[in-house]
Amino acid sequence: MITKNEYEPDVVSWPGETLAEVLEERQMTQAELAERMGRPKKTINEIIQGKTSITPETALQLEHVLHIPATFWNNRQLQYDEYRAKQAERDRLKSEDHWLKKFPIKMMMKLGWLKEETDSVTQLQNLLNFFAVGSVEQFTHWPKTRSFRKSEAFESDDAALAVWVRRGEIEGATIACQPYHASRFKEILQHVRLLTILPPEEFQPELVKLCATAGVAVVFVPELPKCGVSGAAGWLAADKALIQLSLRHKTNDHLWFTFFHEAAHILLHQKSMLFIDMEYYEKSSQEEEANQVARDLLISPKEWQLFLSSGTTYMSKERIKQFAQTIGIAPGIVVGRLQHEGHLRYTHCNELKVAFQWQNTEE
Repeated sequence: MITKNEYEPDVVSWPGETLAEVLEERQMTQAELAERMGRPKKTINEIIQGKTSITPETALQLEHVLHIPATFWNNRQLQYDEYRAKQAERDRLKSEDHWLKKFPIKMMMKLGWLKEETDSVTQLQNLLNFFAVGSVEQFTHWPKTRSFRKSEAFESDDAALAVWVRRGEIEGATIACQPYHASRFKEILQHVRLLTILPPEEFQPELVKLCATAGVAVVFVPELPKCGVSGAAGWLAADKALIQLSLRHKTNDHLWFTFFHEAAHILLHQKSMLFIDMEYYEKSSQEEEANQVARDLLISPKEWQLFLSSGTTYMSKERIKQFAQTIGIAPGIVVGRLQHEGHLRYTHCNELKVAFQWQNTEE
């Protein structure tokens, strides 16, 4: 597609400079113009010197005397004022470009989230546009609310996390969804279980499509370095929820548990919260509740207890596969839960898990 390039000159002269050129061409003095307009000569001189702006009233008077439309003079003044504002902003941002060091700018540009730029001020302007804030001062705390508290030993890069969360909001906003309907979403989750046995190229578009019919936008956003996040759940609007997945651990058991965990937050917890699933945090009661719901949605308590009751001493691959097939989910999910609950060593049966990877991104 051919697009129009917006030309922005490096320097925009003040309108009075144009007025001075017109007067010179017409061999008209400032005093004569002032007399014809009924304005003090001092006012005309200050306009020409760039000390006074051309007001809409002055523009109309110039149109009457010089037969140059008032819109021309108004536009010249507007262009000059905008240019001065941009220059003032650049000067301000130049003193704040150290703020860029907090963010993974190179990775954002590589992923196409920011335009490729080398100028630090332009990079900072693009970053502010990315977050939809007017200045560095407005970027005071991101995300605004969280459902977790970091442990003392874990140092997360809050800036990378903020970028990841914001990217999810941007992508989620592009997904057309029906108004949120809790009952419909609960029904859909039973269908989603069946998607766990499919490859990514099949389950990903179907997952997004199904959830959108219940008012839930599902987005897959690559994890950024130092981010340490697996998923997030929140609300883009009162009738539109968001589930965001990072594919942090790259296996289907982690991916699907994270999805159902975030789905539980949407179903059960308040809309004002943004729930972020990180590897190291102090688990709240809401997080524990979401974990339990995710476990029960993937494998019902009755089915799980029946499976374990037949013995956990020897857990063969065939037995796991047969159970997974019986309840209609991927065997890797069964392996992951057995390992998590201590029924199976983390070194055993991992070949039943399916590994995923992002395409066209750096690991």
